[in-house]
Amino acid sequence: MLQPRNLLVPLFIFFSLGILNGVVSEPQTHLLSSECNAYLISNVFQDSNVTIFNQNLNATLQDIKEQISTVQNKHFVTSQQSNGGNPIATLFQCRNYLSVADCVACLNAAAEPIRQCPAGTSGAHVVYDGCFLRFDISSSFFEETTQGFNITSCGNQTIGEAITFTSEAQQMLMNLQRATPTITGFSVATKTQVPNNGPLIYGFAQCIETISQSQCEDCLNSQYNNMQTCLSSSDGRASSNGCFLRFSTSSFFPDNQTIPITPWKKQASSNKGIIIGGVVVGVSLALILIALFAFIIIRRRKNAKMISVPRGDIPGASKLKGPVTFSYNILKTATKNFSKENKIGEGGFGAVYKGTLSNGKVVAIKKLTLHHFNKIDEEFESEVKLISNVHHRNLVRLLGCCSKGHNRILVYEYMKNKSLDIYLYGEKKGYLNWKQRYEVILGIARGLAYLHEEFHVRIIHRDIKTQNILLDDDLQPRIADFGLARLMPEDKTHLSTRFAGTLGYTPPEYAIYGQLSEKVDIYSYGVVVLEIISGENCNNLEVDGDDEGGYLLQRAWNLYERGMHLELVDNALNPNDYDADEVKKVIEIALLCTQPSAETRPTMSEIMVLLQKKGLLESMRPTMPMFIEIT
Repeated sequence: MLQPRNLLVPLFIFFSLGILNGVVSEPQTHLLSSECNAYLISNVFQDSNVTIFNQNLNATLQDIKEQISTVQNKHFVTSQQSNGGNPIATLFQCRNYLSVADCVACLNAAAEPIRQCPAGTSGAHVVYDGCFLRFDISSSFFEETTQGFNITSCGNQTIGEAITFTSEAQQMLMNLQRATPTITGFSVATKTQVPNNGPLIYGFAQCIETISQSQCEDCLNSQYNNMQTCLSSSDGRASSNGCFLRFSTSSFFPDNQTIPITPWKKQASSNKGIIIGGVVVGVSLALILIALFAFIIIRRRKNAKMISVPRGDIPGASKLKGPVTFSYNILKTATKNFSKENKIGEGGFGAVYKGTLSNGKVVAIKKLTLHHFNKIDEEFESEVKLISNVHHRNLVRLLGCCSKGHNRILVYEYMKNKSLDIYLYGEKKGYLNWKQRYEVILGIARGLAYLHEEFHVRIIHRDIKTQNILLDDDLQPRIADFGLARLMPEDKTHLSTRFAGTLGYTPPEYAIYGQLSEKVDIYSYGVVVLEIISGENCNNLEVDGDDEGGYLLQRAWNLYERGMHLELVDNALNPNDYDADEVKKVIEIALLCTQPSAETRPTMSEIMVLLQKKGLLESMRPTMPMFIEIT
């Protein structure tokens, strides 16, 4: 048998980055730990086995890269290969706030230290600020938390007013430790302000997704204790096999990734008791049963408030932790077998039908068009639960769903006034006055701000357009079709379909390069605002009586450059009904939204402030949009 010292050659890992959507901005490859296992596999040191071992390792890394690159919002991946009797198990996790491109870049960087491990090494790990990569000859480490390694790294800058800062940082880390295990995906980003104009503290916690909730809690508790030595510093990190904890006075994630976690401060202890109570005997069992009973009562009350239509009012529905589930036959009857006469719309996601339930309630029934069904049942259930909990007055509410065979159906509240485009350049053109249009503009902003910044999971709509803005009985806007891109992450056909119909609403970075962020919705919102003001379709090239020419966005910019904003206003509006300066301001806000650089576009919360602020915009001049020919 060959000795290990004769084969201390680097593992050859063919691991190319390839062509990625998006731009690598900051993969956070500050190295925290890199280590090869001391134990070498004896049977590997045959020439043929070295090749097989490397092939298996390469295969797991390539599989991980493909999953991270192609599946939306995929931040945790495992892969296993066992060809030739040399099994390899690999685990990769990047921080949930990183983009796809940054995740893959961090993965690519993490592969480099592993290349330096001797052939036949039984395992290795690499930890960066942005990601964690580990392989081993056994997949048992998927369930490890702190057994393998523990790392603590403190910043070299101390903070003034250390007592106040330490107290705030400690409380934030404690809240992260308690909240993270209770949240799907085991990942939380938050921030807090030190009193008396002190610095902002940014915090992040994450557990690997192959461990249990109680294991995540125990792991973060261990890292929380390790972090105590860092609390007088400007930043600190603690990491192990199972979890990662970090704080810093410098922002290291987008603000819209944060969620409020103070509610967990008081709830955590009871939640923890409920989780581990199943294995406790004796007197403590009675206490935990009482706590569990209280938890169920509270949860039921919470769910009752979250669902707009009482489940008892919907025939044929059974109770879920979220949406109502309908039988296929009930929806088939409600739509007269999905007849043409009941069909009220068609979009990239599928056809929409008007349906009447047996109790007389009218609903909108969307029959989704799917082409791939890999893991669709699991994804459909989890994402529908997510969408069903998105409740806002400017969002169309999901009432329930149906899953039978290849049929995936969503049931929404019905909007008899239909969509906004009808009132702008359709059969009801000129119906809306300026006050109503302004309310629509503000309402859409509120709905998008909720999706981007207030809901605990950031949702990017991707297809904001007038056809997806419905009007309720009071002519208030309701955004439709949000979350559907999340619902079908492996079904890409709807993306190309939507591009073909709505390119005029799509920013250049998404239309050309596929770069996705909430700023895609901001751009689309700006175009919709221009449509609301002008009463014209953004894709309409020829407008009677308009000497400016070009598409709507181009005409709006040309008029703005010449100080002729009001020439864009719909002739159907009475000039006595609106304030000229207010209209000018709204046009300028729309142009701020459509700037070519995504970074320069305002957030939805900033847009809401600008809309409600008195007077014209000061020291905020938009840059010229990028005009894309629509063919």
